[in-house]
Amino acid sequence: MRMLVRRLAWWIADYAYAASRQARSLFGAGHPERYESGALNPVVVLPGIWETWAFMRPLVERLHDAGYPVYVVSSLGRNRGAVGASAVIVAEFVESRDLRDVLIVAHSKGGMIGKYAMALLDGSQRIRGMVAVCAPFSGSRYARFLVLPSLRALSPNDATTVRLTELREVNPRIVSVYGEFDPHIPEGSALEGADNVELPTGGHFRLLGRPETVAIVLDRAGGEGMPGESLIGD
Repeated sequence: MRMLVRRLAWWIADYAYAASRQARSLFGAGHPERYESGALNPVVVLPGIWETWAFMRPLVERLHDAGYPVYVVSSLGRNRGAVGASAVIVAEFVESRDLRDVLIVAHSKGGMIGKYAMALLDGSQRIRGMVAVCAPFSGSRYARFLVLPSLRALSPNDATTVRLTELREVNPRIVSVYGEFDPHIPEGSALEGADNVELPTGGHFRLLGRPETVAIVLDRAGGEGMPGESLIGD
């Protein structure tokens, strides 16, 4: 019962965080080009389904403040396209901007897009690695019951999901960050051969605001983790 209550609290906090971030992304997304300055290696952010880059603004700002140029693939829109087609857009963006030694920082479906680009579309080896937060690498059994095709495509039985599961060569270059409980991904986000990091909390959205997540992203980008209080509470 105690665990059930704890998970319920995480769930409520998770949706409160998501609602807050979505509202802020709708009103005041601004111009992401201002984050492209910086002397360190480039970072490309890939939000989750129905999210714009502004949903990940706290991470974007921390990275930029640390000296990393952060790039947004605006043509993804609200990320409702197919994983493979979206990965082509990302790969073409990286190529067109002549970005090298790229770190992808992704949330949820963005992690699947990032892995697809790394495994199948990065012949020039421009992408160094990825930090994925709460990514459904093995799909979500809930997806098959949903009406929208964009959500059903995240099913464990979807052809793209199955294919990505079989592509393991890039997994060692991926850090998968997730919590003890994810209300959207009962299968979890552990990825065979990857650097899997389970945080002592729960949620699907709110982990983007954890200081541990920020520290992991900065460490993998090549910097040092930034101490500080959590952007969300337990």
